[in-house]
Amino acid sequence: MARTVAVLRVLAPVLLVTSVACGEAAPVPSAEPLGEGTDAGGANVTTPVFEQHFVFASVSGDSLFLVPWIIRATSLPDAVRREARGWLARSGTWDAFYAEEWTTPPSRAPARFLPYGNMRLLVEEGDVVDGIIFDDGARSLELVLGESQASWGGTRGESVELLEGAAYLAEERVDGVVLHLARASAGAGPPGGDWGFLVSGDSLSVVLAADAEHGGEVEPLYRGWADLDGSSLQWSELNLDWNATQAFPPARRDVPASWRVWSNDGTFEAELRAISSDIRPGTGPGPLLPVRALFEVVGEVSTTTGDFPVRGLMVHERR
Repeated sequence: MARTVAVLRVLAPVLLVTSVACGEAAPVPSAEPLGEGTDAGGANVTTPVFEQHFVFASVSGDSLFLVPWIIRATSLPDAVRREARGWLARSGTWDAFYAEEWTTPPSRAPARFLPYGNMRLLVEEGDVVDGIIFDDGARSLELVLGESQASWGGTRGESVELLEGAAYLAEERVDGVVLHLARASAGAGPPGGDWGFLVSGDSLSVVLAADAEHGGEVEPLYRGWADLDGSSLQWSELNLDWNATQAFPPARRDVPASWRVWSNDGTFEAELRAISSDIRPGTGPGPLLPVRALFEVVGEVSTTTGDFPVRGLMVHERR
């Protein structure tokens, strides 16, 4: 593992975690379940869901190299249902190289990110994830996290962090930036909604996240965070419209194809369109099925300091 040392966070020992027994290691979203059955006000409590997402992005010319990891844990009365999925996207081609679902015994820290199967973790003391390794013998993909560039907290307990990073695909090293988004849905509130990660070279990184799914009883409210040449920006309320949609017959739903995002005060606007995607239906009683869609997007972001061409990832889910 010597090749990764230069980009790992320094001054802390790094451990390779390969099993569940020693691997409950990750930052934990601050939201915690309020209890079973009802919350403090007597409302029904939804099943607590904890999400941790890591996205590596690197732009070179007109090419985007993406490695999204989507991790979710659902805390049930007698178990924790876990899901982890990884993709590699470049040159418009998506490779869903890892997809696992499993259960573990009940835990006092269900949000912790656990290794499983061909997925291993590099962790520091203090349960901080420093890297994710996929290795099935025939191929390997390693994502390593470096120094933090910017971090924010959200009103619903979100933790948003941008870090230096590098991806190793076989012997190829690619430098870029990593988003770590952690959030939890507990109590009577709905689970978190769509989210995205946009980059413009090394000058601008933007994170978008909705507090609820599209198509629910309440319109989703978006929040935004950005690192602009080392300056930290955030927007407590953003509007988002789907400018265009496309039909996805396997789930009998429409999914977005282009987006407009803007703030009411005129300090942020984005126009985005999908140029490639990985869209998959879930299972259910029907006729409408769950759907998860990952889009590679291109477009432009406008702030008070100027306009920036961006590339990145938009994630849409209907559960």
